[in-house]
This record gives sequence, C-alpha cells and structure tokens, in this order.
Amino acid sequence: MNIPGLRSPHEKVGTLVYFGRMLDKIRLHAAGQLPADYIPNLGDGFDKACIQLLGHTYDAVVARVKQGGSDEEILAWCREQGRPLIDQDMYVWNEFMRKRGWNDSGSERLQQRKAEGGAADRDDIQTFFDYIDFDEGRPVTAR
Repeated sequence: MNIPGLRSPHEKVGTLVYFGRMLDKIRLHAAGQLPADYIPNLGDGFDKACIQLLGHTYDAVVARVKQGGSDEEILAWCREQGRPLIDQDMYVWNEFMRKRGWNDSGSERLQQRKAEGGAADRDDIQTFFDYIDFDEGRPVTAR
C-alpha cells in the first residue's frame, strides 16, 4: 500500500538510514494519516532499535518532532541530547539495518512476511527494507 509522506527505510537523514521513516510515521500519526495497521508498532521494532541507538525514549523523540523542525534539526537534537555516537556506530547501524533479514536471526520472519504478502517467490526481496519497499509499492532495487 502506497502511503503518501512515508519514505523508504533506505533513505538517509544525515548519515542514518531509517531515521527519516520513523519521523514520517510520527508526523503522519500526529496528523491522523498513518494507516491503522501501522499504529500498534509505533515505537517498537525498528523504531525501538533506532531510539536505543540514539539513547532516547520514543516519547521524547515524539515530543521533539511535535515541536517542529527539519529532519536534520531533529537528528542534531537527538545526537546532542542522547548518547555519544561516533561514525563507526552509524556505519554499523546502517549496515545492520539494511541487511536485516538476510542470513540472520530475522530470516525466518522475513520469509513469513513475504509469504503473507504474496511475495514468497520474489528472490529480489532479501531484507526487511526490501520487503517494506515492496509492501508499500516502491521498486525493490539492488543496493
């Protein structure tokens, strides 16, 4: 399902993948435009992992997003107010996230999601990011 205003998890804010998508979900939810099936997982899953990386709580980030500002300003706030991160932290985060579901502990769950979504035969969907793009109507491309 195509959701206007919700970007691919592959897209970066600053040097981080997924962060912008999390912000999009927060903003869409606040505007009453996030589909109902996304709401139970807000602040969980990849959102939770991102929040933990940054050293915050989900509620604190939601409150900051609601104050307004660009994605880059919110990321700067997260970095200033959260735990210290070095370039290596962000590199490891990006590589882990963009490969999640490919030959790791999430592989079985990815196969289940593909089967549930009618994509069990899609060999080009090898990661959760790929599946999210497929599920939301974006092309799945080799990265």
